[in-house]
Amino acid sequence: MIDIGSYARYPKTGTVGTVVRFHEQIGETFAELDSTGLLYRLDQLIPATREEKRVSERTGEDLKILVRERESLLGSEYDDAVTQQDGACHGGG
Repeated sequence: MIDIGSYARYPKTGTVGTVVRFHEQIGETFAELDSTGLLYRLDQLIPATREEKRVSERTGEDLKILVRERESLLGSEYDDAVTQQDGACHGGG
């Protein structure tokens, strides 16, 4: 049974979180998960373990790191580094 404060997983995406509140809308009951802040139909959630939540949190942190690294490569810092090269070791023929 899924209650407020319990761990739940949305199997279609693998999202795991703690249920923070219930919301009734259009005759359906939804649960909000703390990990995303999104509402999921209660009948689509399954109970999860604390370990599943830890793995989900770790994956989320890894994703944030990757996004930051990608943004830095696409940003002005990378462009500045490339334009300041002196051409040495570029192997032209």
